[in-house]
Amino acid sequence: MQVMGILNVTPDSFSDGGLHFSLQAAIEQADRMVEEGVDIIDIGGESTRPFAEPVSAEEELNRVIPVIENIRGKHSTPISIDTSKAEVARLALEAGANIINDISALRKDPDMLGLVQSTTVPVIIMHMKGTPGDMQVNPEYDDVVDEIKRFFEERLLWLEKNGVDINRITIDPGIGFGKNRKHNLSIIKHLGELKELGRPLLLAHSRKRFLGDITGRDAEDRDLPTAVVSALALYWNIDMIRVHNVAASLDAVRVTQAILAAE
Repeated sequence: MQVMGILNVTPDSFSDGGLHFSLQAAIEQADRMVEEGVDIIDIGGESTRPFAEPVSAEEELNRVIPVIENIRGKHSTPISIDTSKAEVARLALEAGANIINDISALRKDPDMLGLVQSTTVPVIIMHMKGTPGDMQVNPEYDDVVDEIKRFFEERLLWLEKNGVDINRITIDPGIGFGKNRKHNLSIIKHLGELKELGRPLLLAHSRKRFLGDITGRDAEDRDLPTAVVSALALYWNIDMIRVHNVAASLDAVRVTQAILAAE
């Protein structure tokens, strides 16, 4: 299982907004994650927390490109660009990023499909009900896991019809994106059903609100419950986890691996 480390170059992300907003702070955090053993560094320049305000492509580029260039100058660790804007993704790839991580599943920017068609890089698509501005306003599902599964079936078919090799695609069920506590727990419990789609599965559960609802802890104090879910993800053969605290989740994963390997 790969570990993707979150590097938010934003002033307003839900649990670490502003901590890595300066170039120096971002580089130091990237160095730390590499030392801890991260597999992929996921860089985002626009907050996608509930009720977040969008930023322009120019502002997003000003935030992420210097960070990507500096990391690529020091490390060979793969970099994913967390964006729904084709222009940002294109320039990020030119600066040294290796993966596109689009929470809109290529639905927000009509130019994103063309970019994906013109490249061979891996692409992560996510399920989200609504937009960051309204997704947490009373989200409802008849069957959340079934709806997510049908969404990805449609997206994968659409990509295939548009000439995109779906072997490039990783799917993300979008924990906390248009889901309440009940929905999130159901998704995690039934991750095996999403694995039936035959695509690598990314679980991005780190420090999410449902963990705070359960534990009573503020966002910055949720690394322990995050690590618990990371260990469960290994049990369900999830391909990738996306976390803020790389060391904590890696420790949980390694202990779980040792237990599962025991006679």
